[in-house]
Amino acid sequence: MLQVKATRVFSILKKEYPQATIRLRYGTTMQLLAATIMSAQCTDKRVNLVTEKLFKKYRTVRDFASADRRVFEKEIRSTGFYRQKAKNIIAGAGKILADFSGRVPDTMEGLLTLPGVGRKTANIVLTCGYGIVHGIAVDTHVRRVAGRLGFSASDDPVKIERDLMKLFPKKDWESINHVLIEHGRKVCHAGRPECPVCVVRAVCPAFLTGVL
Repeated sequence: MLQVKATRVFSILKKEYPQATIRLRYGTTMQLLAATIMSAQCTDKRVNLVTEKLFKKYRTVRDFASADRRVFEKEIRSTGFYRQKAKNIIAGAGKILADFSGRVPDTMEGLLTLPGVGRKTANIVLTCGYGIVHGIAVDTHVRRVAGRLGFSASDDPVKIERDLMKLFPKKDWESINHVLIEHGRKVCHAGRPECPVCVVRAVCPAFLTGVL
């Protein structure tokens, strides 16, 4: 039964990555939102290098909303897609000031009204910023590992999230996100996964069928 296997995999990965948590560094919820937007198509390590200096200048929603776009673009250039990211972050901060009294929304519905914010970003802000577990953030690592383990047959992040939410109890949604990401980073790589050292290879359909 898939649910039994999922429980077993989760138990093994929790022991393998007991300290798994978000790697993005931030001080305020607005900084978390900005960092998460910047992390699209970019590594958390690179984002943290950028935000180490950036977040000394931009801390509050108003700081981001009043940023000079051209200057901001240069400041986050190395994260890639910097023009669109800068546009979304600055416009999003402005919308938060105008529509949410200057407070980053603490609901999925509110967050999804912000430019550049999808369910993945919203889930991260809710879980890590407010301690509200609404769903499971599906990034490229979660999508890849969940697919290889047979947890979801879809490539659609929304459908993958639904499949994972059915497999795991709500109390584990935050943890499953973190351990799948860690496993994807350290072992289950996109190009060449390190199957010989994988702690869940014995129950991994991709490994057992040799489709990797």
